[in-house]
Amino acid sequence: MHLPGGLRENPFISMNETLESIVPESLRPIVHKAAAGERIAIEEAVCLYDEAPLSLLGMLATKIKERKSGKKVYYNRNFHIEPTNICVFRCKFCSYRRPAGADDAWDHSMDEVVRMAEARAGSGVTEVHIVGGVHPEHDLYYYAEMIRRIKTALPQATVKAFSAVELDYMIAKAGLSVEEGLALLKSCGMETLPGGGAEIFDEEIRRQVCGEKSTSEQWLRIHGTAHRLGIPTNATMLYGHIETPLHRIDHLDRLRRLQDETGGFNAFIPLKYRSRNNALSEIGEASIVEDLRTLALSRIFLDNFPHIKAYWPMYGKTTTQLALAFGADDIDGTIDDTTKIYSMAGAEDRKPIMNTAEMRALIESAGYLPTERDSFYREIPCSEAAPSPC
Repeated sequence: MHLPGGLRENPFISMNETLESIVPESLRPIVHKAAAGERIAIEEAVCLYDEAPLSLLGMLATKIKERKSGKKVYYNRNFHIEPTNICVFRCKFCSYRRPAGADDAWDHSMDEVVRMAEARAGSGVTEVHIVGGVHPEHDLYYYAEMIRRIKTALPQATVKAFSAVELDYMIAKAGLSVEEGLALLKSCGMETLPGGGAEIFDEEIRRQVCGEKSTSEQWLRIHGTAHRLGIPTNATMLYGHIETPLHRIDHLDRLRRLQDETGGFNAFIPLKYRSRNNALSEIGEASIVEDLRTLALSRIFLDNFPHIKAYWPMYGKTTTQLALAFGADDIDGTIDDTTKIYSMAGAEDRKPIMNTAEMRALIESAGYLPTERDSFYREIPCSEAAPSPC
């Protein structure tokens, strides 16, 4: 797929503009700091978001991205297991949650979950991503056994499992400390955590959109504890609902401060609120321009995060390709039509699946070098990537 004019390099640079020539004078000190690799403050980030032309944000984010990962853009071979969509919480933005007994609720048995894993034996998959609803009856020991059995079925694949909200509930239900609970899951084969459940950290906004679930402090504590136990994690932010740009930047700042302490985050993933079939539907969705501004600012502000991911099942393939010119250096994985979280909320790809050849073509046509990785951003040489073509 080729975008208009092709994205063989950043389209704004190809217009023979220099970074200096498009920087408003009031923003030059901030832009020079960021371009030089220096940290910008919250107030400076607000100025950039409010005043910088989109082209400037794209150029600056690209400069920072290429300083960190060059021309590489990462992808992996993964699939999701979503054990249940039954959930004790009722978040206003959620289109996925169902109460027990609903016609479209599911709660896969342990054997069904294991069969999902066994069905991908020999496929070359390197990651199993497990998230779902917070089921009222399943505790930590149930999910520890699930991980152990999945790891037995797919010993070569990394198990990335459970949002901090799921972990908070299941560990408390078992009567253990966060450290004890995470250590138990790690001993059963959980190697990394996804970044879900962060939503937005501002306490008042969080109270309005998901006040029943774990607090911001609890989310950060769980991820910080995981890092100290040698479990790397990702981080997310749900944007485009009732929050403001200042709330987004505050969210990024809290993540940046925790990363300063632990260094345990692999990637940040800004997640676009999708409006179908939930209690906030009337507010609509952020525009593509706002998506790109948020991505770029994330790359500029999070100077201590190695990677920014444009999650393609959420954005769709076209916007994901655009995102590579606004700071993203990862597009996630093959998925294999195994997640319903965004399709139930109205995402463009109702059956999210891309093979490795399609992912490589998407990245190459944007002017970047497709690079297969594992869950820890270790590169997988093409000669070792099988059975799909490189």
